[in-house]
Amino acid sequence: MSDQEEKIDAQNVTDASEESDDAFETVNIPVSLEEFLESDQPEKLRNSELEPFSGGHETHAELRSDQSEHSYVSLEEEDEQPFMGEVMSPIQVSYTSANDDKQYLTNSDNNMVFLDAIKTMKESLQSSRQESSATVKVVLLPVAQEIIMPFRVDSMFKHLKDYFSHLLNVPSNVLQITSSGIVLKNNETLLQHGVKPQEIVQVEISSKNPDLYQIRRIAGLSNGSQIIAVRVETGIDQYQNVAVEIVKSDFHKPFLGGFRHKITGIEYHNAGTQTVPKKVLEKVDVFCRDTQTVHERRKFQQTTNTTSTQMTKIGVYVSNMTDKLGTPGRYFTAAEYHARRLQAVIVLQTYYRQWHAKIVVEELKRQKKLRLEWELQEELRKIREKEEWMKMDYYRRHNPKTEEDFELLYNALELWRQEEHTRINQSLTGAERKAALCELLEKETQIIASIGRHRYIANQENQEASVQAFLDKCSAPKVWRTPFGKIIEMDTQFTIRARELQNIYKCIMLKNISQDERLDVLLTLKHTVKEHECKLTQEILELIDREVDLMMRGVKCHNLEGLRKRITTLFLHYIKTPLFNPEVARHLKVPQDPLKFYKKIYFCHSCQLYLPSTEFSISSTSQRIYRCRHCNSLDNETRKRESFLKYKCLLQRLYFSEADYDDDSKIAYLMQLQDIQHLVENIWASQSALSAWDDLNDLVMVRWEKSMQWAPWNCILLTKSEGFAHLKLASVEEGYEPLFIHKIKHKHILAKNYFSQIPVLASFILDDEEMDEIRMKYRPKTSPKIIESKGPCP
Repeated sequence: MSDQEEKIDAQNVTDASEESDDAFETVNIPVSLEEFLESDQPEKLRNSELEPFSGGHETHAELRSDQSEHSYVSLEEEDEQPFMGEVMSPIQVSYTSANDDKQYLTNSDNNMVFLDAIKTMKESLQSSRQESSATVKVVLLPVAQEIIMPFRVDSMFKHLKDYFSHLLNVPSNVLQITSSGIVLKNNETLLQHGVKPQEIVQVEISSKNPDLYQIRRIAGLSNGSQIIAVRVETGIDQYQNVAVEIVKSDFHKPFLGGFRHKITGIEYHNAGTQTVPKKVLEKVDVFCRDTQTVHERRKFQQTTNTTSTQMTKIGVYVSNMTDKLGTPGRYFTAAEYHARRLQAVIVLQTYYRQWHAKIVVEELKRQKKLRLEWELQEELRKIREKEEWMKMDYYRRHNPKTEEDFELLYNALELWRQEEHTRINQSLTGAERKAALCELLEKETQIIASIGRHRYIANQENQEASVQAFLDKCSAPKVWRTPFGKIIEMDTQFTIRARELQNIYKCIMLKNISQDERLDVLLTLKHTVKEHECKLTQEILELIDREVDLMMRGVKCHNLEGLRKRITTLFLHYIKTPLFNPEVARHLKVPQDPLKFYKKIYFCHSCQLYLPSTEFSISSTSQRIYRCRHCNSLDNETRKRESFLKYKCLLQRLYFSEADYDDDSKIAYLMQLQDIQHLVENIWASQSALSAWDDLNDLVMVRWEKSMQWAPWNCILLTKSEGFAHLKLASVEEGYEPLFIHKIKHKHILAKNYFSQIPVLASFILDDEEMDEIRMKYRPKTSPKIIESKGPCP
């Protein structure tokens, strides 16, 4: 073979490879450049006689034209251009006629290596892109048209929305994409919703404004059509993904024969076209035989019958003895006939309507009776709930246990003080007024001291209860449920150890026991503590020996209470040490690693203490941490003496009502006590929007639009009965007047203006493009204060 023929063959091979790239996408197994060069050494020696290409710039142009046929051009070009720079920089290709044959062949081999490397990288990028796609089933609502298409899991839904906006001729901002009831935002992807490559997911596309922009069926798509990706082998280690549309047709495809492979035994059928055959129109009858056809018809007919009458005449006598004399009556007209029929119909209608009216009246009576019974039951239920609430409030005031109970006491004290102060100012003057105010101050001081004694007792009881609950939690066995519903409990060595220590602690806390029993308890405690030697155990042993010595000397029990209290406190510290009780490490609030604890420490400017973050109450609108919960409570008791129990109950009712919807509502659970207080007092004026009822114990915060999740800009403050009736409305436009709706919308705008300052809630109000405008609008002019959390000094 001559050099000219080898040159033509090499050029044909290169053109064929480029045409195959234009025709379909190939998937090659990518290898590194070094391995490729090592594996290609024999080919370089064998093809050393090949002539080079006409120019390298044409190769670049052809590669970029190939890339423009796909939808991911920018990504492939960005990945390929650096690689091209790395390969081309050490090799300077020259195509002058003065070069010798050796340099000429070296440049040709380098160009072949460069072209194959670019193909390998391009095919690897295409295969990785295809492997990261998922099958998306798009349902157009309300036309219920289904479209199945591949979509990349890392692409934003904005591209899908723009694509269907072009097909439907609807603006993209009007379209809404949902999946399983969740609205998908523009900047979200399938990966964020847990969809993996090669999976199938269904989304729905609907219009936010169906009256103005209505979604119609997309013409040109057959019903029930599906698009699948088929992997076809096109060569050795080369594959191509082909998009195939499955059309469900109702015609029967004929069998066109086939053949069977003699070695493998596989049968191959001759393929027919998948195009639906054109229907042949029925021809109009050219020839007609109507004039030659006899139509038979059967019809009954009555034949004539000739009759005659005989009268008396000459020669004939007919007797008239049986004849009767007929006299004509009054003529009955058609109008009289119809009038008589109408009168009969009226009589029938009268009796029917009477029967029907009786049934209706009985039904109305029954419904009225049920309504009165229901109203009576509701009234009794409300009275009963009111009485129970009053009893509970009375019990909480006389037996305070929690912080909310003491808030009620201080709130009642403040109301009483204000009433007495007003009465004194209105009725007394001069010295009598000053004496009455001093007496009022003395009574207030006594009441505050009494409340303080109740709080001390309650704190002791609560501390004992919390310690018992903590020990019960540590000594509880491991519990799990089997698939058959059976509950299994298992004790570990750590839970058994915790239960033993709990029993000893209960024995130490026992009172009114004999001296011998107390000595047995102390002996058991001593043997238990002796297992470990440290400063804590030595102190416990010294206290035990001291108590035993005092008991032997006849010291009375009430004189030993302080010593026994010290033993109990030290033993509780012993129980809470993970070294002596390993199970307690799972239930301690303080982390074992001090570095983790220091990161969550903040400084209280009021009590001058460093406290963990859980000791600070932070609202959604607060910008810095200033005072802890205890300081806020103390400030409230000394100044305003407000009770937040009603707002806590209102917020708890809101949580329960939103949990019943089961629609992934989030904003309601972000609301804090200060937020709900601002919403009730400043926006809804602490009263019902319908009846102006101002008792917060009877008010609830329900949704304004049931189809949307609860938010400060989608709520209304009503009584319980009004809220129950409001949720039954199909549409607010049907149940309320436009003036009332405008009033509620105004309150929603106020809530939006207040809560839009919070970035977390602002993301639910506006799109991502408008977030920057809100932040710039409400950004403070002064620089924010930075609070540094400092750990305790070493």
